[in-house]
Amino acid sequence: MNRLPWKSRLVVDTGGFNDQVWIWSGHPHTQALRTVERFRRRDFGHMDLAITIDDPQTYTKPWTLRFDVQLVPDSELLESICNENNTNVPHLIGK
Repeated sequence: MNRLPWKSRLVVDTGGFNDQVWIWSGHPHTQALRTVERFRRRDFGHMDLAITIDDPQTYTKPWTLRFDVQLVPDSELLESICNENNTNVPHLIGK
């Protein structure tokens, strides 16, 4: 496997959540929630994404979701994170 240089990695550490947001599949959390997202581009068209959920007031230890992300050429990027005040749903086309 060809490793890309360190510049091909991105780490996003997020805190400051309130109790109004949802995390994956409605898992509970408190305001102590922190997420760390690690993006690593394997090659052109493929990326590894690991999201670590850490909320010591809710979970006994941090847990991680892992995804393989693939480039889909000639397609639109859709926002799928912000659910508060989302007015785009009626405009989405497809299944």
